[in-house]
Order: sequence, then C-alpha cells, then structure tokens
Amino acid sequence: MQLLSISSGKVMPLFGSHHPNYSQVASAIHKQSISNLASPTPVEITRLGVAGDEQADPSVHGGIEKAIYVYPVEHYAFWNELLSRETKKPVDLALGAFGENFTIQGLLETEVFVGDQMQIGELQFTVVKLREPCFKFNAKMHYKGAAKAMLQSGFSGWYLRVNQTGLLAAGAAITVLPGQRVTSIADQNLALFNRGNQKDLWD
Repeated sequence: MQLLSISSGKVMPLFGSHHPNYSQVASAIHKQSISNLASPTPVEITRLGVAGDEQADPSVHGGIEKAIYVYPVEHYAFWNELLSRETKKPVDLALGAFGENFTIQGLLETEVFVGDQMQIGELQFTVVKLREPCFKFNAKMHYKGAAKAMLQSGFSGWYLRVNQTGLLAAGAAITVLPGQRVTSIADQNLALFNRGNQKDLWD
C-alpha cells in the first residue's frame, strides 16, 4: 500500500449547468499534484490537512474531521471509461481529479473501517467517514450523472483526521492499524444509497 500523490487546490469559480439554482459556485475541487512518484516533494501536513490547500465549504470538506480526502487510484479506470463514454471524447484523468488530497494504491472502501488508523510514512491519521458527492462533482466531471455514479459504484473515497503532523512525500508506505471495525466505508456507501434520498447530490 502506497501514497502515490499529494494534491492541493485553491478556491475558484466552478462553472456548469449541474445545479437548478447556480451557474457558478466557489469550489477548490480542482487539485494539482504537488508531490508524486516522479517528483516526491515533501509537503507539510497540518491538523487542517495539506498546507496551502483550500476549501470553499467547510461543512462538506475541511476542518479537523475532514482534513484529508483520500481516493484509491484503482477507481480511475472506471471513471476514465465512464466519462469517455458519456462525453464522447477520450478521458484520462490526472491524479487529484476527484478533489482528493491523497491518491493511494492498494486499499479500497471495503477494507477501510471508520475508526481505523492509517500510518502513512511517519504520520498517523484516523478514518472518519465516506465522501458524499454533490453537484460540484458533476460540474467538475462535466457529467450530470457523476455524483449518482459515485454513489452507485461505492467508489467514494474517505476522509481522514490528522493525528500527527509533519512532512510527507509521495511514495510513502501505508499501514492500516485496525480499530473496532464495525462500519466500513463500503457499508456507509450502501446505507447512503439504500436511503434512496438523492437530495445530497444537489445540496
């Protein structure tokens, strides 16, 4: 298990016809890789996440409990295929495309439980909850069904709380220290999907 990329972004206007009330909205979902295997630059990780990273709406991303958003690279193939088909043009998403701070390899939602500890390099984190997609994700992907596809696939990624701050670089090894293992991220996804309430996709 390995950290492939650390990404950061600034708040900027996000445009799209993906919400009934807004043609644009502020978002920092556009992330750029600032440390990757080709250039493993050390990055400062604070209690609030990647130093310099911004969030437009702390209620859905950011703060102590949602400091770091993690996404498995294994899901990229699914999205590249889906978006290429839906947009009728080739899509090859760059790392950080889902607004994630950490792109990782070797760990999926079915294997990660709320309360688990993740040791990444010298730093330690706690798994908090899944990422719930919203209309901003649709706008970022240029596909109005993106948020629904994330919910249906269960390919949500998850949020981490930072327990130990310091420097971290791409290439760092990941170790999971199991907690009580009652609810997996996949379980949370399924519960959200079965709730049958799609309002989260438009809030």
